[in-house]
Amino acid sequence: LVASAMLLGGCGALEGFVNAVKSEPVAAVPAPGVPERRPLFGSSRSEELVAYLGRLRTLGAAAVTAEAARQRQAAARTPTELARVKAAMALFMAHADDEGEILALVEPVARNDSRDPELRAMASFLHIMASDRRRLRESAAARVRDERRAQEQLRSRADSAQERADQLQQKLDALTALEKSLSDRQPASR
Repeated sequence: LVASAMLLGGCGALEGFVNAVKSEPVAAVPAPGVPERRPLFGSSRSEELVAYLGRLRTLGAAAVTAEAARQRQAAARTPTELARVKAAMALFMAHADDEGEILALVEPVARNDSRDPELRAMASFLHIMASDRRRLRESAAARVRDERRAQEQLRSRADSAQERADQLQQKLDALTALEKSLSDRQPASR
């Protein structure tokens, strides 16, 4: 459920979804014959994570970076599973360059058979997303390296071709000069 919410958040639809859930009136007593409505989110912890994600989405880039630093310090002070996941969420939303830190924060939570499956699901989701982002970043870097290498090879070939053209031009000039000198000598010898 939390993973679905995160997917919606990545698409930009989570904000409207969270607002719709928050603004939905909750009846204290269900009508007769109508089954009781359960909240969409099973625990207060999952609600807290979705609300935190919604708050992160409203912040600007600098504020998200500051929040990521604050959550990182909070997770270092009190390394609870919730603090680790919140720090990872903030780092992920801040587009941290080092996915290794995000993975280090969520991996123990994702692997732990904790009492809170929603927290574990969010940690697993963040682990997958950070791993994918790392793989994409590495793939893009490899592509850039390959393109630079190909450009260097093309530049080297172009330099070699230019050098060969200069050598051929020198030979042509020498042959032209030789032909001219021979043609100049022939009329004088008659």
